[in-house]
Amino acid sequence: MDFTDPALALPPVSLVDVASYLPGEPVGTEYFTRYSRSDRMAKNVMFRSPTTRHHRQRDETAVDMVERAVQPLIERHGSDVLSGIDVLLTHTQLPDNPVLGAGPEVARRLGMKPAHVIDVHNGGCAAFVHMMALARTILRGTAARTALIAVTQNCAGPVFTQSEIRGLAQAPVPGDGCGVGLLVKNNSAPILDIECRTYPEFAGDMDFSTGSERKYWEPGAGQGCVSFTESKVTKVFARGNRLVPEVAMAVCDRIGVRSGEIDTFVTNQPNRLFLRNWRDALELPAQRHPDTFDRCGNLFGAAIPVTLDAEQRAGRLTPGSVVLMAAFAHAGDFAGAAAVRWGAV
Repeated sequence: MDFTDPALALPPVSLVDVASYLPGEPVGTEYFTRYSRSDRMAKNVMFRSPTTRHHRQRDETAVDMVERAVQPLIERHGSDVLSGIDVLLTHTQLPDNPVLGAGPEVARRLGMKPAHVIDVHNGGCAAFVHMMALARTILRGTAARTALIAVTQNCAGPVFTQSEIRGLAQAPVPGDGCGVGLLVKNNSAPILDIECRTYPEFAGDMDFSTGSERKYWEPGAGQGCVSFTESKVTKVFARGNRLVPEVAMAVCDRIGVRSGEIDTFVTNQPNRLFLRNWRDALELPAQRHPDTFDRCGNLFGAAIPVTLDAEQRAGRLTPGSVVLMAAFAHAGDFAGAAAVRWGAV
């Protein structure tokens, strides 16, 4: 298979390594069942819960989680790997400070002085692919040579265990975790292609509300939570079934690989039915589509790097194999896919 970059004037960029962090001990579903109440939404396949998930502690910040996630990178690449980072991109599901992004504090905590620090708030469950695209663009267009991308999902513990929220059908589904990726301007584990698509017509179909007239920043009754109406859940399910295979197939077509020839297919992990439908669409067996949902729940944007890291640690990624990542965000307002010729340590 020919993986030559068609944009010959542009230098190759590699995803050379990934690492991850899951906070605390696994939380069993029994935590939620004692609070559950009759709810038609609980019967929807979108909200059938995993066996366990992880919850970050109240005072554990997004920066704490990134700091813990990068430790394996330091162990594998040496203590100087972070001090030489030129580009830092962070995505935090629930910002600890709604005014400030996490990027500068991550850089300070890790002893970094990157030339480019960007807090990316869009991209949702496809944020890792989105950030790979952004990092590759910056590395190709500047003198920068290295980038760290960090995706933190940290809203399961603080949001979905609230007294008014923990009894809802969707409460047991999310889990917390953080995944990071190290990108270098070289050809050691090249990014073969990336596809990013925005669908603004779907941007209003997911809501964050307090269940009342109160805005989330105002005092008063009502607890903030992500919500869908039942009719919108049905539409989101149909979109997700379509969008992820579409962007994945677009990448396969451009790199000249049939979908069934992909060695490892890593997606976001929203629920079991999505995972089954996506691998069926790409004609892949289950063993080539790793599944962390039952152990970690829906990790949103952190799912791809956490799952990829789990495969790497298990020794199931072969150097030279083709790894395809794909995901869709929110109610379908964004989808992305990226292929890498694996070569990480």
